[in-house]
Amino acid sequence: MDLAVKRLRPDACLPERAYADDAAFDLCAAVELVIAPQERAVVPTGIALGLPAGVAALTLPRSGLAARHGITIVNAPGLIDPGYRGEIQIVLLNTDRLADFAVHVGDRIAQLLLIDLLDATVVEVDELDDTPRGTRGFGSSGLAPNVGT
Repeated sequence: MDLAVKRLRPDACLPERAYADDAAFDLCAAVELVIAPQERAVVPTGIALGLPAGVAALTLPRSGLAARHGITIVNAPGLIDPGYRGEIQIVLLNTDRLADFAVHVGDRIAQLLLIDLLDATVVEVDELDDTPRGTRGFGSSGLAPNVGT
């Protein structure tokens, strides 16, 4: 599949994978800005996507930015619908309590994961089939063995 990408700014980076077998493409910042501690900023990427019918994209945080600087994406994952043709923007959050985070043009700020969409029809039913988990929710599988001991 070809992914159509339009540069909206001359210095915008095209999405690319760091390694051939990476699941997601890196997205880069198209502006310079500073995100203060505990603040968020909408960071333009300078690109628009031409996703084909039946394909959506998710924007995901970069683990290195999270681990080293406390930078994440507020609405992770961000959903890009196949019909959207506007600029891709990433809502970054600086979770650090003390340090500013500087964003520079070309910095890798997020990841873009393409996903196939299933065509589903909502059907109301009176009962759902039984499963071993049933209605047990959050934390229902418990902790892994030897965790916290």
